Amino acid sequence: MTLEEALIFVWRQALVEKADAVELAGHKYPVRHTPKRGLVQVDFRFDGQELRGLEQNPETKSRWAQLARAGKRVMQFLSAGRYIAVVVDGKITLYGGANKTRGAKALSGCPLPRVLFF
Repeated sequence: MTLEEALIFVWRQALVEKADAVELAGHKYPVRHTPKRGLVQVDFRFDGQELRGLEQNPETKSRWAQLARAGKRVMQFLSAGRYIAVVVDGKITLYGGANKTRGAKALSGCPLPRVLFF
């Protein structure tokens, strides 16, 4: 499974299926909700790397929040406190720094598109 596939898989289970736990590579990770806003959050491991999926707060001014306000299912993904990707209704966009994360090393120099649809 690639990093992109894993992120979309987590997004689907947490935001679309509204699962209590996300299962990835034989491990289960609890889906929690943030205390203030009640946003979906899940911490998980992929390729030896600690990652966090966080539902987009629709009350911010970002373009992703605008999509969330419009009813899109938006989840941001972080590694070591930095945003590496976003999934919007099954479409993933990797941020520029994603190639520097350990789990995404295989992406650098790879002819794959930076936006994928599943």
